Amino acid sequence: MKNHTIKRILKVALVAPLFSLSFAMTSCEDEVIELEAPDRYTEVGAFESAARIQLVMNGVYDAAQSGFYAAGAVRGYPFGAASTAQGDTRGEDMLNMEAFYQATYENLYNPTTANNQYMWETLYALINKANVAIEGIKGAATSGIITEQTAAEYVAECQFLRALALHELITNFARPYNHTADASHLGVPIRLTAVNTPARVDEAKTQGRNTVKEVYDQILLDLNTAETALPATRGTFQITKATKGAAIALKTRVLLHKGDYANVVTEASKLVTGDAAPFTSPIGGYKLTAEPSGPFGANNKNNTESIFSILNSAIDNASTNGALPQMYGSAPNRALVAISPVIWNQAFWPVSDKRRTQLTDVSTNNYLYTTKYNGDKVTWADNTPIIRYAEVLLNMSEAIARTAGATPKALALLNAVRGRATTDVYTEATLNTPQKLIQAIVNERRIEFLAEGLRWKDIFRLAVEGVYVYKGIPAKVTKGNTTAADYAAASGTVRAAAFAVPAVPYEDFRFIWPIPTSETSANPVLAGQQNPNY
Repeated sequence: MKNHTIKRILKVALVAPLFSLSFAMTSCEDEVIELEAPDRYTEVGAFESAARIQLVMNGVYDAAQSGFYAAGAVRGYPFGAASTAQGDTRGEDMLNMEAFYQATYENLYNPTTANNQYMWETLYALINKANVAIEGIKGAATSGIITEQTAAEYVAECQFLRALALHELITNFARPYNHTADASHLGVPIRLTAVNTPARVDEAKTQGRNTVKEVYDQILLDLNTAETALPATRGTFQITKATKGAAIALKTRVLLHKGDYANVVTEASKLVTGDAAPFTSPIGGYKLTAEPSGPFGANNKNNTESIFSILNSAIDNASTNGALPQMYGSAPNRALVAISPVIWNQAFWPVSDKRRTQLTDVSTNNYLYTTKYNGDKVTWADNTPIIRYAEVLLNMSEAIARTAGATPKALALLNAVRGRATTDVYTEATLNTPQKLIQAIVNERRIEFLAEGLRWKDIFRLAVEGVYVYKGIPAKVTKGNTTAADYAAASGTVRAAAFAVPAVPYEDFRFIWPIPTSETSANPVLAGQQNPNY
């Protein structure tokens, strides 16, 4: 049982990425129900009533919030601070301050480093819990325990979370979609059945990697199917349960990574009305908040812009070693990830931009920190943001620019996000070519999603082109080499001496993570498909 968490645990489906994780369901009661001995692969009783099935679904979401770590600790894997911080520290705009994410920040990972090992393991544990739930829920519907409609909605939630996990895996452990012309290069294994019996464990131990194309096809199949069954609104769980809008929004991200820009526009059009700001969504009522700080702080759990976030609360969170306020917050929290001067001094970020003042502060160590997760610095209850309406607008803007050129609507979508933070918006005269517009969009994403873990995803999808980002992992500054002079807002320069972490070219094996030894030692097929040079 994790710190600051009261749980009801149904000990079923004891399977980790392949075979060793208990199946936990969150509730408000401090109670453990032993349905079967904990060393058996069974879900007996878990799907015997509507109430227990709801606990199963809570357990799937809980697996997304915080899985497991060495010695039973919790570190915010897969969608707590671990995924967010690593998405940032794989890039150059957030500064690693301590040892937690050093291997990620300095590209020192190997098949046994915890940062990548537990991302792989907890993401596949989430996928397996979703698969266990899907099988059990379908059986419960057939038995009349729940209605077909309720079952379809639950299955859709599992498909959404499975798609989210698969995309996180593919962006860390495989090359981008456009690495080859037909995306036929190795991706990650697609697991669609519950690994919950010895026979299925043996089967999983011989499963190899699917191609990147096959993985993307499965992600989009899951999201398309989920969209049809998910509700548009969720009441108090509008942000933290999968919705129709969340499935569509995630599709715009996945399709952008795929380079299917026409379908990005098609999907985004379901959530974006009009050709000029203010843009609003007919599904879910999404719109930008009036201020850049609107989706954060006290409004983290209730705002119009957050489309999907991972739920945290005072009694159920990723703990002191995995909560966003602890990792990103300045003193008295742990302050493990700071804002880098690399982004702070970019000339495209105006000095007067509200995001410099509303969403940052200076700690006692004189480094800059984000305040996006200051909603609850005591009990660490801030939700983990996964996708916001601002991303949908910028996804659509880039897709239009790539398919139709520097159109007024593409510019309007970009300026809708930028314009709430600064009067220094772009004009058709300044962004008069698709390349200029796309570069401005990529720049804006660096500002808008700073400290939300999205920087790596942009580097990953754009690196092959080598036009809008460095062709590989950019050079980074280090804590010991920065000075106050490096933090001159909008100055456009950082001292060369500050860059102590060298760039990693795209062709270098370190551009992607290795499959962890914990997996390859159990699966000889994956051992033979390890990423090169690991």
